[in-house]
Amino acid sequence: MEAADPLEFPGPLAREGDTDVHEPQIAADSLDRWARLLVTHSLGGVTPEDRVMIKGERIAWPLMERLEREVILAGGVPDVCLVPPNNERGRVWSAAMARHGTPAQMESAPAWHRDRYASMTKYVEVLGAEDPASYAGLAAEAASALARADRPFSDLRLSRRWVITLYPTPAYAAMEGLTLEEYAGFVVDASIVDPTPLLEAERRLAPLFEAGREMEVVTWHPDERRELTLKMSLAESIPVTSYGLRNVPDGEVFTSPDAVSVEGEIFLDLPVWNGGVDVSGIHLAFERGRIVSFSAKEGQGQLAAIVGTDEGSRRLGEVALGMNPGLTRALKHPLFVEKVGGTLHVAIGNSYENCYLRDAKAPEAGARLEELAARGVLNRSAQHVDIVADFREGGCGRRVSIDGKPLVVRDRVWVPG
Repeated sequence: MEAADPLEFPGPLAREGDTDVHEPQIAADSLDRWARLLVTHSLGGVTPEDRVMIKGERIAWPLMERLEREVILAGGVPDVCLVPPNNERGRVWSAAMARHGTPAQMESAPAWHRDRYASMTKYVEVLGAEDPASYAGLAAEAASALARADRPFSDLRLSRRWVITLYPTPAYAAMEGLTLEEYAGFVVDASIVDPTPLLEAERRLAPLFEAGREMEVVTWHPDERRELTLKMSLAESIPVTSYGLRNVPDGEVFTSPDAVSVEGEIFLDLPVWNGGVDVSGIHLAFERGRIVSFSAKEGQGQLAAIVGTDEGSRRLGEVALGMNPGLTRALKHPLFVEKVGGTLHVAIGNSYENCYLRDAKAPEAGARLEELAARGVLNRSAQHVDIVADFREGGCGRRVSIDGKPLVVRDRVWVPG
């Protein structure tokens, strides 16, 4: 019998002509391109020495199956980690533990679970939930305890070469107010294009971040009818251009500011989905780097749970400019909304260590990070939650500058003014 082409294996959710309305209709060649992009571009390829964890829910199996095949064909060892449908983003615990468990139970993850994470060399997370509202309505203490319990595993994931993508599901389509066909088409089209052209536009901004000492962000509070100004130091920060190496889809220039330098106020208007609920219309006020007041028009309880997780969740860990002009629709999922060209986002919580190091493998790297953390420049937290302000026409954004040099939005891309 002639061997079948290893790339032609239409999974049960990928057959053209399949009429099951609960399954997205994604062409087999699109799934193949998606998987190849993640393995060859995002992960930088796979070698026989690599053990690649591929994590996601059963509903995302069509893409996970192709990822598994790509890893095998490249000579690596796949570790397929199917998580239960009530497990947001593949956390160590599910919504059941969050609702019914105690903090002591949450801190008692099995040793084999940690060993499994420690053994991987590369990591692909396929977001996409059957029930994204599983975590909705959690008590603030439970949500905070869950995030703290997941921190050691999050640290392991981030210490490896990793990438996150999102598989379209009926529940996510409903969350966005789209039909499954519309939603799947938008997600897939955004996820299979070559992301390298984004780098050219991002490289024009990087020198401003690199040389900059202070960033100023001015937004408009629509209810209070006043401008808000937020300032932060970039003096010890390194910019990162993002073009499909960590997120697919992608498109941002980001860095982690000096966390204790953040001062002033900001309003962020675009809705972001977090913990099963929409959070939007966010107002934050900072004094000496710490959030001293916060409010949200929608999702106030969820915002309170985020901010109240630990001491680091009262500080900023990231500031970034969305650079993808192809994302014309601002979906609520943070993987998409933060990349929209002409937006700006900040993240409440954990800083990115690579935003302070030229060479993460240098002998002095560890000591440098500890010194920055001791001074409060590098922020550590179990949270890292992106929230987004729209600087396109009609949004709350007004002005952004670095050392007085303006950045403006042209053709849905940030450019030096």
